[in-house]
Amino acid sequence: MTKQNAVSVREQVSAEEWQMRVDLAACYNLVAHYGWDDLIFTHISARVPGPEHHFLINPYGLMFDEVSASSLVKVDLQGNRVMPSEYEINPAGFTIHSAVHEARDDAKCVIHLHTKEGVAVSAQKDGLLAISQQSLFPLSGLSYHEYEGVALNPEEKVRLVADLGETQFMILRNHGLLTCADSVADAFLNMFILQRACEVQLLAQSGGSELIMVPDAIVAGIKQAAQQVTRNAGGKLAWPGLLRKLERIQAPYAQ
Repeated sequence: MTKQNAVSVREQVSAEEWQMRVDLAACYNLVAHYGWDDLIFTHISARVPGPEHHFLINPYGLMFDEVSASSLVKVDLQGNRVMPSEYEINPAGFTIHSAVHEARDDAKCVIHLHTKEGVAVSAQKDGLLAISQQSLFPLSGLSYHEYEGVALNPEEKVRLVADLGETQFMILRNHGLLTCADSVADAFLNMFILQRACEVQLLAQSGGSELIMVPDAIVAGIKQAAQQVTRNAGGKLAWPGLLRKLERIQAPYAQ
């Protein structure tokens, strides 16, 4: 994507949409930086500010560290492009995202990943265990969705939305992780915490010793803290520092 093209896209959209494009592209670059990407096969989407139900998603074929604000594709709920783009999108990827966006007005950003640790925990019968402080935040509002194959069936959208309910954290069995929130920053922080909880769980299990479970009373009491930390200032506090990290590695998110 040339600089001229980048300016052209910026001139075609509102300031609010451009900011959402920058934040979403930064999220893609951060996922690549942390090694959570799966080549080109997972997705992060965000709703474009405004009355239209339009969304931004990655160009199918670009690696996550290549995604920029200008290269993101704008589509409607059916996955049709509503702004000229040289790129296509992955229909299987948008099936999951469109379902969440359509059902949840608060889900401005949806992140779905296939991290090694996330898939490993998703395949465990007991799922995420209350064995770390990191696990408690997702466990305060965690849902599960059973595996139904590659997400191409529109009928699965109804079941996925029903399973998600009002939660912001979901484990898709035998598949991966999903988080959502009303901002890119909060959705990313949710994923960071959920991913870290999965990493810690696998490390603890590999030690071979009996695990100490956090008491149910403490798990229940974390809900108030989870709301305060992950839904209020949490993501917004961490986000500027994450953007500075991307600047240091010359990531293309703002182009």
